[in-house]
Amino acid sequence: MLWSFIKIAVFLIAVTAVTYGAMTLASSADGVQVVLAGVEYNLGPVQAIIAVLVLIVAVFVFLKVVGFVVALLRFLVGDETALTRYFDRSRERRGYKALADGMISVASGEGRLAYNQAKKAQKLLGRPELTNLLVAQAAETKGDTKKATEAYKLLLSDQRTRFIGVRGLMRQKLAEGDTDTALALAQKAYALKPSHQDTQDTLLKLSTEKGAWGDARKVISYKRHSGLLPKDVAKRRDAVLALQEAKGILDEGASIEAQEAAIAANKSSPDLIPAAAMAARSYIGKGKPKNAERVIRKAWEAQPHPDLAAAYAAIAPEETPQARLKRFQKLLVLRPDHEETRLLRAELNIAAENFPEARRALGHLADTHPTSRVLAIMAAVERGEGSDDAVVRGWLARALTAPRGPQWCCDACQNIQSDWTPVCDNCGGFDTLSWREPPKTDQPLPHGAEMLPLIVGAPAVMPESEAARKAEEAGVEVEEAEIVTGATEETVIVTKPETEGDIAPEVTETEEVQKKSALG
Repeated sequence: MLWSFIKIAVFLIAVTAVTYGAMTLASSADGVQVVLAGVEYNLGPVQAIIAVLVLIVAVFVFLKVVGFVVALLRFLVGDETALTRYFDRSRERRGYKALADGMISVASGEGRLAYNQAKKAQKLLGRPELTNLLVAQAAETKGDTKKATEAYKLLLSDQRTRFIGVRGLMRQKLAEGDTDTALALAQKAYALKPSHQDTQDTLLKLSTEKGAWGDARKVISYKRHSGLLPKDVAKRRDAVLALQEAKGILDEGASIEAQEAAIAANKSSPDLIPAAAMAARSYIGKGKPKNAERVIRKAWEAQPHPDLAAAYAAIAPEETPQARLKRFQKLLVLRPDHEETRLLRAELNIAAENFPEARRALGHLADTHPTSRVLAIMAAVERGEGSDDAVVRGWLARALTAPRGPQWCCDACQNIQSDWTPVCDNCGGFDTLSWREPPKTDQPLPHGAEMLPLIVGAPAVMPESEAARKAEEAGVEVEEAEIVTGATEETVIVTKPETEGDIAPEVTETEEVQKKSALG
């Protein structure tokens, strides 16, 4: 407001001064006398005004000519002038146009054209932080990894583009399969910019593959505190990493540190079976059996597992089978209807030689879910109850071809592993192994196992079979018939003639031959 008032006041004063001067010249009769080089010039009022205007224009033109000459001389000697600025702006426009065309070519996959445009932009702009990146991307698109690596190395010299250079070199090493160097570069990139999610994921993947569990735990911790991972997922993954870190420490012989790490892993995720088993064994090693029992019972309540049962048995390794069965009751009552609990109860009763109770513990599992473990336990029960060898062999033969039941199976690629690991051996997925039964496949069993004779239970009477019908036509009463599957024909064992005077027809005894040929 004040500045506007000042400008208006100055303008009014100037107009007043000009008007006053013009009126003074108009009222002067003599005009203006000018003496120049001894010559006197008399100018009238109008002539004086025109002379002043011409003088002003002449001075203005003179100054412009002098400025032009000075600028020309400065241009010739290399100083910055309006002329140089004009050429600089023209070169800059062409450089940015080449840069834009190069970016479009990179996005279009035209590597050679993008590289040419990048070199042109590099020559015109003189902005290495922009053009080196485009040169690297264009070289990658063109397939020239050597030039791309050189361009990324040039980016390392500038603090503003250092992260881009490190990340570019990391991607180059990943493409080449040099995961060791890629891991080191990922660690540097994470140190420069820990909030970059792609760098976090790359470092997490490489560190889990290479066993750098400490780096992986740092990434998980950052993701948790920054809200990129839910707290429960972050706790579970940190427990997995802590468990694997504990295994590594145990391999190095530092048992105290391993015990503490295993216990910490179990506290982070009590339902993690390997962590619970390791923590329990750590407590056993420290002479704290009650703590071990508490850990195992809590994990068993979440997910019964054979490793937990083995750890529970390790609490008192010298106890008798009867005492062990009694002690295990605290564990068995937690999930009494679970299949693993029933199998464990049956195994404990077999060890205590209580075979009827073991059969009752199995119930109908042999019919509803006949896994190899269930059938093997049934064979042990039959052996303990004094059944025929043929019956026992029948259960064992079925166990060879039956599904194995729950295993460590990858949720991503369905790969099956014998032991739990934090990373799938097949697809490299992190924390994808779960204890479950793998999906059924229709692939043939190896080594002709599908031809094994499956003799279930006691011999069964099957008068409707072709062999039984022929025996009846011959006038023979069939007392028992044993069917051997997987052989070329059915064999009927005839044990009793119809009458006392009749002679039983001759039966070719091929059962043992067929069994031997089928078993290989």
